[in-house]
Amino acid sequence: MPESLQNIRVAILVDNGFEQVELTEPKKALEAAGAKALIVSPQPQQVQGWHTKQWGDPFHVDVPLDMADPDQFDSLLLPGGVMNPDKLRMQPDAVEFARAFINEGKPVAAICHGPWLLVEANAVKGKTVTSWPSLQTDIRNAGGHWVDQEAVVDGNVLTSRKPDDIPAFNQRMVSLFAQKTQKTTVASGVSSPE
Repeated sequence: MPESLQNIRVAILVDNGFEQVELTEPKKALEAAGAKALIVSPQPQQVQGWHTKQWGDPFHVDVPLDMADPDQFDSLLLPGGVMNPDKLRMQPDAVEFARAFINEGKPVAAICHGPWLLVEANAVKGKTVTSWPSLQTDIRNAGGHWVDQEAVVDGNVLTSRKPDDIPAFNQRMVSLFAQKTQKTTVASGVSSPE
């Protein structure tokens, strides 16, 4: 039976310059499993993707970051692209937003350069993670164990390397979000979604 994310709310945290396919394909997978996936951004109304080597499409921002409450979400998705996470990791509100998910034990999925924000949020220490290869020194310096694998789950954190890994990333993300979110809602005394 396929994993169900019915009644699960996922925050997709991005700024301008995210790798477009790393938002659109995971978002489709989440919604196909029943989740409500909402774009959260420091940009108040729309955010623009990056498509390989040029600007991509604009996307509507569902929740501006300054109005976003991590308590209103069950899990977090961090797409990559070089510009996007580099901008986010310089914004204290974005770092705190991501850190709140880690601190609450909520599942987080980051792909490509997305783990940069996890480094900034002190969320990779002692964890085995993967990413775009250029992040491996940053991850090791932050106390993480970097590996070259298509998708790695360590506790509540899923990481992946690049767009080619999206099928494996999506499969593990839906599974992780279903498994961990169900445990979190049961542990907090809230009945699990049917």
